Amino acid sequence: MQDKSFVPFTKDMIRDHTILVPNMLPRHFKLMIRILETYGYHFELLESSGPRVIETGLKYAHNDICYPAILVIGQFMDALLSGKYDLHKTALVMFQTGGGCRASNYISLIRKALAKAGMDYIPVISLSLAGIEKHPGFQLSVHKLHRLLYAVLYGDLLMSLVNQVRPYEREAGAAERLAEQWTDRLGEELGSSGRIRYGHIRRNYHEIVRSFAQIPMERAGKVKVGIVGEIYVKYSPFGNNDLERFLIREGAEPVVPGFLDFCLFCVYNGMMDYRLYGYGRMRHLFDEGAYRLLCRKRADVSRALAESGVFAGFTPFDEVVGMADEAISRAVKMGEGWLLTAEMLELSRSGCKNIICTQPFGCLPNHICGKGMMKPVKELCPDTNIVAIDYDAGASRVNQENRLKLMLANAVHHDAAAV
Repeated sequence: MQDKSFVPFTKDMIRDHTILVPNMLPRHFKLMIRILETYGYHFELLESSGPRVIETGLKYAHNDICYPAILVIGQFMDALLSGKYDLHKTALVMFQTGGGCRASNYISLIRKALAKAGMDYIPVISLSLAGIEKHPGFQLSVHKLHRLLYAVLYGDLLMSLVNQVRPYEREAGAAERLAEQWTDRLGEELGSSGRIRYGHIRRNYHEIVRSFAQIPMERAGKVKVGIVGEIYVKYSPFGNNDLERFLIREGAEPVVPGFLDFCLFCVYNGMMDYRLYGYGRMRHLFDEGAYRLLCRKRADVSRALAESGVFAGFTPFDEVVGMADEAISRAVKMGEGWLLTAEMLELSRSGCKNIICTQPFGCLPNHICGKGMMKPVKELCPDTNIVAIDYDAGASRVNQENRLKLMLANAVHHDAAAV
């Protein structure tokens, strides 16, 4: 039964509507937007932040809802109320996994906020591989998905390189500028009119890595700090108070697992549904093929990093899955599920002994699979230094940063003692 508040995004809207995008993965989303715009869409990535946006979110969403929802709704409503847009030629888009946590309610919460503001005529596009809703003017064809897959792979590569270069660059901002240049070039290459040749994609990986290796760097000793947690506050600068930049200012190197890992987690869970419960046989066969394909493509990105002799690659995803079995069942899949626990173990065993677990206050999956698994992780890897940081509309940024500084002070002391 269709939601009564549902307003479809029609084919006629492609030509004259601006689609607003909340900012979770800045590098990846910029690349995806550049690709989709070659199909005739006009997107705008919202990069607003600050207390005003949070207050706007709290005005249009109950404060019991999870913090990422408040921020997303705040960004949308702040933009719509700014007077910058023709509201009758504006649409919103929101990614959904269709899972069991509160994130699956985002679309209905956004529509409720629009209705409260008298803007319920604005279409809200549900971007979901699960096919939760159908919009005639916004359909993810195989052609588009193929290109968006490479946007994720390129995005993970650029994110890893920026984080491995930025703490050491002699000229501030060099890594970011180079990443922007590559984002523009790759977006054009992956556009609707271009033909994708995987050999060219692989050559691009190596060319990108070489270009970052040429940035002058001062290889001073830096503490590596891993970032895991709920997907929004893990990646979004707005959601985690620009955590990566904070760590760099404090003399650390941030290490952030790639977005493709979360995509693989979702595909793997489809495989587990069949193995554990016996349903979804046809989907199981599709998921197995997709899983193998994605693992191979991820390995190609990792190989380009590792063969440089300058940058670190990724742990094979099958090994990450195996690590989960040491501490948590693979049947635990709400939110970030077993992947969150596995990422902490993988970071520690790959040499990143200091880990920040980011979590929205009251996020039940995160409290179980993140904060709740810190003790088992430390038992398996006794030399791991983990801190859980809550992010919420009422949380003090100063208090968060003081806790992070204490964690970094312990990290420096811990690393010195290990040497």
